[in-house]
Amino acid sequence: MKLILVSLLTCLLTLVLSACSTATLDDYELTIPELHLDQFFNGKLVAYGVVFDRSGKMLRRFKADIDAHWEGKSGTINEQFVFDDGERSTRIWQLTKQGDNQYVGEAADVVGIAQGETSGSALFWRYDLDIEVDGETYQVTLDDWMYLFDEQRLFNKTEMTKFGIKVGEVILYIEKLN
Repeated sequence: MKLILVSLLTCLLTLVLSACSTATLDDYELTIPELHLDQFFNGKLVAYGVVFDRSGKMLRRFKADIDAHWEGKSGTINEQFVFDDGERSTRIWQLTKQGDNQYVGEAADVVGIAQGETSGSALFWRYDLDIEVDGETYQVTLDDWMYLFDEQRLFNKTEMTKFGIKVGEVILYIEKLN
């Protein structure tokens, strides 16, 4: 009887722990097409996105015109955002390719250095960002996943946390124009 109870508890614990697991880059190692930031983010692109609060309620929509170019291992991505309420903002990324699959990035509203790595068709980027809400600036952590759909299209899902608690999410679609 003890052996059956231990076996049942072990199975239950395994199910609970596997339900709590999160995706890793290794999960995408064999996916294609392979994502190379210096190839996809090169030229003119456009993005359409939505911002959600922690409960899943849509807060805002936006469009971003993106102009990106690379010289060797250095890239610049200039993003011009227009939100549905008329707000406009700019983020200019300075990226450096550090290895076959490793990237770092900086931008004016990014706190410190963004760290990113690709595997197969996916990129995982993590960084802290200063965001302004109702006249106050908050620092949030972004776990940013990008998934290359094909050579012209990419999907991006970003979870925003503060002190490890989810405070929002951004989902966007990016398409190459040339």
